[in-house]
Amino acid sequence: MSRNFELLSEAGRMHEVLESTLEQVKVAPSFVATSTVEETFSAAPSLEMSGAIRDEISKLVQKLFLGAQGPRRVVFAGTEPGSGSSWTCARVAEALASQGRGSVCVVDCNLRTPGLHQQFASENHHGLSDALAGSGSIREYAHRWSRNLWLLSCGSSAEAGVAMLASDRMRSRLTEMRTAFDYVLIDAPALSTCNDAILLGGLSDGVVVVLKANTSRRETARKAVQDLHAANVRVLGAVLNQRTFPIPEAIYKKL
Repeated sequence: MSRNFELLSEAGRMHEVLESTLEQVKVAPSFVATSTVEETFSAAPSLEMSGAIRDEISKLVQKLFLGAQGPRRVVFAGTEPGSGSSWTCARVAEALASQGRGSVCVVDCNLRTPGLHQQFASENHHGLSDALAGSGSIREYAHRWSRNLWLLSCGSSAEAGVAMLASDRMRSRLTEMRTAFDYVLIDAPALSTCNDAILLGGLSDGVVVVLKANTSRRETARKAVQDLHAANVRVLGAVLNQRTFPIPEAIYKKL
């Protein structure tokens, strides 16, 4: 049985991603974002998703974060550009925040091609790159999106920020995030484009690799995982994005 969205554990199923699954699934239809308004906070876009996809996101959150010793600082990185890392990171952050287990900050560390703010239909004029160059609390640069969710966008000085990702200032800001928020979810550049995700993974609890069905290449995925392991970065698992149901969803639910 196929699912739209799935967390594959490194130990038990990572080899399936690298050896077979990528060639067996088809691309799902695009997801359409809309926006709503709340009385106190900005509302995250409400995606027109099937119940099955929502269920899979909830299961991902449960498996990844809500166990006895679940990670608190997680990097999401695609194997290649266009794998859906920003979409995945944003939707997981929303689902995690809705659990009411604590504060969640979703951070756009893809300073080369930022896109996380677009997932929230938000402006990108004040965020991480400004925090790296400026002073003040990290919360001053984060936008409170809902009761438990904050968005730290790329910010206005992305090009200058790229050079600071490996700096002591970045380490200091990440430490501050760990103190200010219960969970920190980081959207990083694709692993095939640069080493930013590996660097950020070393400063966090690990990396979730995002692959796109029928698009991500097996060789690229294998190399991404090997590079993470070589840098002693923990691979928490892989998300296979945009899988489709081989049978109608209504029948699938009855099986």
